[in-house]
Amino acid sequence: MKKIGSITLLAVISLVALAGGNPEFVSFPDGYKDSFKHYSTQNRQNGKQVADMYANDIAINSAKNGKLSDGSIITMEVYKPEVDENGNPITGPDGVFRKSKLAAVAVMEKRSDWDEAYSADERAGNWGFALYDPAGNPKDNDLDCASCHKPLANQDYMFTFPKLGSE
Repeated sequence: MKKIGSITLLAVISLVALAGGNPEFVSFPDGYKDSFKHYSTQNRQNGKQVADMYANDIAINSAKNGKLSDGSIITMEVYKPEVDENGNPITGPDGVFRKSKLAAVAVMEKRSDWDEAYSADERAGNWGFALYDPAGNPKDNDLDCASCHKPLANQDYMFTFPKLGSE
């Protein structure tokens, strides 16, 4: 009985660790800063971070058609903001938080041919997700990327689609 409890606990821990995506299926795109286009810097919806958004050529070119093609990859560099003496984020004249330390790099990849081992519950449409530390190593977190993106089906499951589509 003790063994079953341990196995269940490990399964729950594994789900939490991968809730922010699955690096077994969504790889870190080495060299993205040199080969992808920066298309947006904005405060994150959580009000506690600022992000730089990058897209590969497939994403940039297909966004003009209103939906991204297979092979589209979006990276989001997540920064902690600079804070004032009260711990509040400091904003620039454009209202965007001033960046401090790079905390993580989130990756979205769109494919219609995901391995069946990559559960559709972990994806939003054909988008897969993974989170990495600044060095490109998988990073554990307790976010469920897919569930936040699923309500955005009308903009190809992306919070920043309007900005990407205007490129």
